[in-house]
Parts: sequence; structure tokens; C-alpha cells
Amino acid sequence: MKRLLIGVYAGITILLMIWGYYQAIYVAPNDAMQGEIFRIIYYHVPSAAVAFSFFAVSLAGSIGYLAYRHSSPEKAQVADAWALAGAEVGVVFCTVVLVTGPIWGRRAWGIWWTWDARLTTTLVLWLIYVSYLLLRRFAAGPQMQTLAAVLGIFGALDVPIVYMSNRWWRTQHPAPVFGGAQGSGMAWSMARVLLWNMGAWFAWAVFILILRFMIERRQQRIVAAEAQAALEA
Repeated sequence: MKRLLIGVYAGITILLMIWGYYQAIYVAPNDAMQGEIFRIIYYHVPSAAVAFSFFAVSLAGSIGYLAYRHSSPEKAQVADAWALAGAEVGVVFCTVVLVTGPIWGRRAWGIWWTWDARLTTTLVLWLIYVSYLLLRRFAAGPQMQTLAAVLGIFGALDVPIVYMSNRWWRTQHPAPVFGGAQGSGMAWSMARVLLWNMGAWFAWAVFILILRFMIERRQQRIVAAEAQAALEA
């Protein structure tokens, strides 16, 4: 039954992604100012939304680990698995943001990169969570998970700064499309396509997140069994 549900979910996700691609490339109109290059928004914005959401998952998992590490070790390990899975998938999608952004910027601004507030804070966010993953990969000892949880919480503090940066400061990055100044917004013919792609990429990201969580939980059980066997020996 579990395999059937996973297969159905994966099939729906693939169909959503194909439909989103078709809408983004063939249905959505060109932007009046930017032309074809504007279509990258249908991948850039959903990737940013997924990254921010999954860093929030990592934040919740990190807090959960610190809260339960003494009172309920099993709950702490579950929370830690969510924290790691959220950070890993978040880094993947944040990488997509940092790749698609300069491609878009090169056509729109004539430069690949500029050290403005939005771009710089996004790069800092990526570096923090890459450091988190490196710590998880190469550090050892009982304090590793605690240090990683603290770093995960610290990294999540940058998410609202990234989101609000082009509201708080004057940046090269465009002003907010939704909820910005008067006249901001997007035509429904474009917004509808953006929503399709948001749904498709979130569905794909959730699928990866759950699989990564399940793998990490299995790895935790293997490590716990090996430690128990070593104690009994």
C-alpha cells in the first residue's frame, strides 16, 4: 500500500510538472518589458518559496531536537531527521535560485551579479545551510546534533531578512510583485501559470523531503542498533 501511494503521488507530481512546464513555455504571454526571459520567473520564484518553506521545516526540527533531546530522545531523533531533510532540500532549491537569478539578471540588468541586499542575503543564507550540511557530514560526537540544531536556527533567522530586503532597502532586485507598492501585481494570465508551477514544484519538493526523512530515520535506527550491539558485546 505504501509503495502504491508513493507511485500515485509521484505520477501526479510528474504530470503537474509537465503541465507547469507547458504553461510556462507555451501558454503564458511574454512580459511587455523583458520578453521571453521573463519566463524564468516560473522557476525562480517557486524555487525560492520552496527553499524558504523547507528552511522553516529545518528550523522547526532543530527547535524540536533541542526541546526533546533530554526528555524524549526518540522524539528528538525524529525532529532531527526533519531538520536535516529540510535543510538538504532547501539547499537544493536555494541553489536553483542562485543559478536562475544571475541568468535572469544578465539579460535584465546586463550583469551576472551585484552585491545588493537581496542577492547578498540569499547567498549568506545558502552558505549558512551549506555549512550546516558540512557540519552534519564531517563532524562526529554527541554534540554534533546540538551544534547543528543551533546553526539551523541561526540560519533560519536570515530567511525573513532575505524576504524583506527589497522592502527595507533600495536594491537592484525588482520590487515585490505581490504586496508591493501601488501598481504592483501580475496579470491573471501570468499569475495562473505561476500558481501551477508553485504547486508542481512544491509537490516535487515534498516528495523528496519525505523520502529523505525516511532514509534518515532508517539510518538513525541502524546507528542505534549498532551502538546497542556494541554495548551488549
